[in-house]
Amino acid sequence: MAAVRRAMGRGDLAAAEQLAMSVVAAFPEDAEGRFLLGMARAEVGRVSAGMADIARAVELDPQGSFRAQLARLQVMLRQDGAAAETLAAAELALPDDALGRDTLGCVYARLGEHAASVPHFREAVRLAPDNVSFRYNLAAALNFIGDIDGAEAETEALIAIDPDYARGHHMLAGLRKHSAEDNHVERLAVALGRARAPDARLLLGYALAKELEDIGEQQAGFARLAETNAEHRARLPYTFARDSANFDAIEQTWPRIAAAAVRGAPQDAPIFVIGMPRTGTTLVDRILSSHPEVWSAGELQAMPLAVKMAAGTRSRVVLDPETLEVAAGEDLGAIGRDYLARARTHAGAREGRFTDKFPGNFQYAGFIARALPEARIVCLRRHPLDTVLANFRNLFAISSRYYDYSYDLMDIARYYARFDRLMALWREALPGRILELGYEDLVADQEAGTRRLLAHCGLEWDAACLDFHQNTAPVSTPSAAQVRRPMYKDSVARWTKHRDALAPVIVFFEEQGIAI
Repeated sequence: MAAVRRAMGRGDLAAAEQLAMSVVAAFPEDAEGRFLLGMARAEVGRVSAGMADIARAVELDPQGSFRAQLARLQVMLRQDGAAAETLAAAELALPDDALGRDTLGCVYARLGEHAASVPHFREAVRLAPDNVSFRYNLAAALNFIGDIDGAEAETEALIAIDPDYARGHHMLAGLRKHSAEDNHVERLAVALGRARAPDARLLLGYALAKELEDIGEQQAGFARLAETNAEHRARLPYTFARDSANFDAIEQTWPRIAAAAVRGAPQDAPIFVIGMPRTGTTLVDRILSSHPEVWSAGELQAMPLAVKMAAGTRSRVVLDPETLEVAAGEDLGAIGRDYLARARTHAGAREGRFTDKFPGNFQYAGFIARALPEARIVCLRRHPLDTVLANFRNLFAISSRYYDYSYDLMDIARYYARFDRLMALWREALPGRILELGYEDLVADQEAGTRRLLAHCGLEWDAACLDFHQNTAPVSTPSAAQVRRPMYKDSVARWTKHRDALAPVIVFFEEQGIAI
């Protein structure tokens, strides 16, 4: 076994797999050999094969560390229900190593159970206090559940261990709004000056831009942001044609979706909160989940995955023209049932109505309306230029190709124009199904906007929805700090401070007939 572990430690996965296969051939009932074989196979991308080996290892020896890795692979393969069952079993015999406990915490977090992740992350940090990745995971979980002081303490601790840990600096910058008297601008500038790795420069650049803006240096912050985004955009193999092709396919397949069979459609009434990112979707999700009859399932990938599974296409991306073309001819009732199974498993199988606030579901509104006839859909609309600016200012998941449009103002403008055109299609094709709620209107008259929202969703008025900032449910989006404040107007017309930089966008929107 030592030889297998040494091979894995030096990254020689082919040798590790061969050695582990030899162990398993000689000792088929050896649980550790089977486990290491599974780990080696999973690391080279053969996740299904690796998961089968680790599942066999769990049968032979149901120890916590084996179960932790099994749950991790189950989540990777979107088998959330199986992962939840594996977690429950692991709680009866917990791993005694830091990696095992951190892995359990990560799986809970992937399933949206952030409060449940915290004890595992804490134990991982206790067992390995100098591991900055474990501390980062704990800090992130504390932020998600609203323990900002705890998250700040853990982040400062990891930066003390590794002053160049960019993810820690980026998280710390986003935990609160900083002041001229209390900020990290100088430290961030030094760290950015030392950084060479592209992702580190991206994270530190965003953190520095954010804190400069916090302390009132608006133009310096925007200049840093623009330089950081330009540097990253130059490395991306992105062209808007990729997103344009998806928009084209959505529009072209809608007539087939509108005419497709719907057999046994569920009568459940989930609430979808959709729109461009950073337009108030998290705010509306918090308002809705403050209602006693509603809870938030977070940002689910359940509908995109249900459509992808129905299509059965082998492309490596969830959304592409081929997938839309094939799925448009499938039984939409089955898509609705698959969606609900995924959504309820991911969110812990709680009873009652729930929200799904994945903004990108605006691309799936046609599928949602037909596959879930009782679903309610709310689309957030924000001033076009504030939408462009907000997308430019926010660092989304770096590894996700979905957000590659967000590093260039004109890419975002082109994306917004197609979003706006698609919403016009849904408005005509699905009259009354989608409430388009203006962010500025909601901010200007919170109660009136909230009443419209609840009425559209079929919910009775409840004053608790006005106190959304007191909602204690976890928040795992970039808006976590903002939605823990009462309604505020700071973000309205923010674009006017950067009118010159947005001048090309303004011209483009005028050409597209988009009112600003």
